[in-house]
Amino acid sequence: MTENGKHLTLLLLLCAMFFLGNGALSITDQVESNYVLTAKEMLASGDYFSPRIYGSYWYDKPAFFYWELIAAFSLFGTTDFAARLFPGLFASIGVFLTYAFGRQLYDARTGFFAAGILATSVGYWITAKSVITDTTLFVFLNASLVFFYLGYTRDRRLYYAAWISAACAVLTKGPVGIVLPGLIILMFLLVRRDIGELRRIKPLGLGLFVLVGGSWYAGMYALHGTEFISTFFGVHNVLRATVAEHGAWNVWYFYPAIFLIIFFPWSFLLILPLIRRLRKGLRGIAPDTLFLLIWALGVNAFFQVMATKYSTYTLPALMPFALLTARLLMPYGHVMRRLALAAACIVGGTIILFSPIDALDGRIAAALGVPGQSGYRVVELFSGKWQASVLNKYVGEDDVIVSYGEYQTSVVYYAGHMVYDLIPAAKYAERTATTVDWQRKYVMPVLTFEELPRDRDVYLLWDKRRNQKIDEHLSPEEWQLLAEKKHIRIYKRIKHSAAEQSIP
Repeated sequence: MTENGKHLTLLLLLCAMFFLGNGALSITDQVESNYVLTAKEMLASGDYFSPRIYGSYWYDKPAFFYWELIAAFSLFGTTDFAARLFPGLFASIGVFLTYAFGRQLYDARTGFFAAGILATSVGYWITAKSVITDTTLFVFLNASLVFFYLGYTRDRRLYYAAWISAACAVLTKGPVGIVLPGLIILMFLLVRRDIGELRRIKPLGLGLFVLVGGSWYAGMYALHGTEFISTFFGVHNVLRATVAEHGAWNVWYFYPAIFLIIFFPWSFLLILPLIRRLRKGLRGIAPDTLFLLIWALGVNAFFQVMATKYSTYTLPALMPFALLTARLLMPYGHVMRRLALAAACIVGGTIILFSPIDALDGRIAAALGVPGQSGYRVVELFSGKWQASVLNKYVGEDDVIVSYGEYQTSVVYYAGHMVYDLIPAAKYAERTATTVDWQRKYVMPVLTFEELPRDRDVYLLWDKRRNQKIDEHLSPEEWQLLAEKKHIRIYKRIKHSAAEQSIP
């Protein structure tokens, strides 16, 4: 087998772990459930253009990721494995893109080690198994930068591919798909004192970008008007950039700390060599390395100035960091092989010990000396799959389901029944306002305590993590405890026209 064949075979084996156990990995709240329920409703409606959830149009993200889910659901049904199929596929594409770019910049061995470093970093593995847009964005945004640089250094016709990749990134996540790579390219050309290259980045490519990336936006505006503009751009882009959704996370050290975690175990090996290189300044650095540095640090700097911060936002920086790490450690080939094996063991240990995959049942737990029923299953704490299984035994067509204390869209996805967010009357005006604020993110229909119907059976899902007092107001004569598991209780109130009071 050729060296290239060996590299591809080993990388395929590494990428296989992105799919391991996905069929038993439950959909979680709040983010994953929003995506899968939206795709499920789009598929059921036959409208694959306008995202919708809870029967209403929803303008959180562009349509590309929903199209992936719709394709997977059409092929494999609305299963957990299908939901996680395309994140794993795009994560695999990202690994091979890293390998191919590393071969072009340096050599096959460097590309192979860089791809292995990326695939065995903890954050990348977790994202590859998560039903979120980030692995798709990783591929398209990074592909736009890869094709730009290859166009800049080899063949300018590749600028067309860069434009199309950026257009797909915009269809995946929004304006960041063109703004971020554009800023990185601009910074690189400024440092290189070659700003004139902007005139040669194929004007026709801009037309392709507008055609591919802009058609969906134009169609959405034509169909939904200013409501689409104010919600998609106002709430989910401008508001995210200017107002912190989680104030405690808006600190200067957020992304440096996140980098140490998501690029583990390689992050600690990169820090000292990178600092030493930066202390020497940018002068004298080869253009290839300069571009990777500006790319990696530019992604982190861009999101650092944004008010809202999420751990996955800086995922695109892992590709240049993986290439830089491989390049810095390549002189220590034997060490690299040992480190790669150690990293694979660490990631494998993470899968076994900390993975929420339910397929790791009593047999594996027994092999580890851990009782099967006491496994560490994180996803179960954030999924409504169990609640849905209970409700489906009892709920009739006319019954009402409400959730108090947590946003449980995954229950709707699994059960196929509407669930209302139960809130105090004092919060109703805030939750239903049309102003541009974070309340517009929550699309689950709401009911107040006073609106609970008396002429229908009511099922109440109570998340004890968020509120410890509601049980004080549940009359034992009216509310029956159906089931309880960890932090979730499920109650039922039987319809009774003569009931004297409802939950306060």
